[in-house]
Amino acid sequence: MIGASSVSMPGSVPGPTHAPLARLLRSELRWVLRRPRTLIVLGLLALVPVLMGAGIVATDSPGGAGLFTQIAGNGLVLPVAALSICLTLLLPLAVAMAAADALAGESAHGTLRALLLAPVGRARLVLVKGVGVLAVAAFAVTAVAAAGIITGLFLVGPPASTDGLLTMSGTEIGPGTALLRVALAAIWTVGQLAAVGAVALAVSSATEHPLVVLAAVLGGLIVFGVLSALPALDSLQPLLLTTGWFAITDVLRDPLPLDRLASSSARAGCYLVIGMGLTLVRTLTREA
Repeated sequence: MIGASSVSMPGSVPGPTHAPLARLLRSELRWVLRRPRTLIVLGLLALVPVLMGAGIVATDSPGGAGLFTQIAGNGLVLPVAALSICLTLLLPLAVAMAAADALAGESAHGTLRALLLAPVGRARLVLVKGVGVLAVAAFAVTAVAAAGIITGLFLVGPPASTDGLLTMSGTEIGPGTALLRVALAAIWTVGQLAAVGAVALAVSSATEHPLVVLAAVLGGLIVFGVLSALPALDSLQPLLLTTGWFAITDVLRDPLPLDRLASSSARAGCYLVIGMGLTLVRTLTREA
């Protein structure tokens, strides 16, 4: 039996055929992940834990406080420390660059107009661009975490009393549990970067200049950091995305506290929804 949708009436004009979503996603991921700029950024991010580990081994001392005092002879702390450091600037920068190229860069090169006129669907276009930015975030976090694990295990080394991890609470956990803690830190970091990427996409949809996106996102993060450091503005803490970014160190405590990780993830989810919503509205109402 032939469906009604397959029957064409004489003289009728066939409607536009939408490209399969899977093909659009594959094309976007190939374009994003094969760009030399993306590969260079991923390589530089992977160098961060390597340089940290080499510095600690060379000096035979962490030479700092907090996480750094835990790294020497406790290698699986290194990927968490590297993620914590990169989250303050380098990882958001990588995500902001991807978001800037996704819409503002396309507009600057004149290719966004063709995408808006193509039978793709503007909502699908926003989805595809969002997945591309999320992919950069995931690969960037994976590069830092993987390089941190390898450097921590083979260069810094595990604690003498265990092959796993000596927590900040003074207890020891096995290697399997320690790797799960690192994976939890990585997944949580991707969630925070997804929020940054959504806000960056919203800015990218409103401008034709990629540098404006970078300036707006990084400037916003700096302002959030300043506001969070002022005791008189403590009432703003629940509204600032960066408020819970130090919660990543909770994966190194035993028992594992989930309160700060959960609250910061919920906050990032709010920013994600708002950012993607603004991007969708702007794209749907934009003139081709």
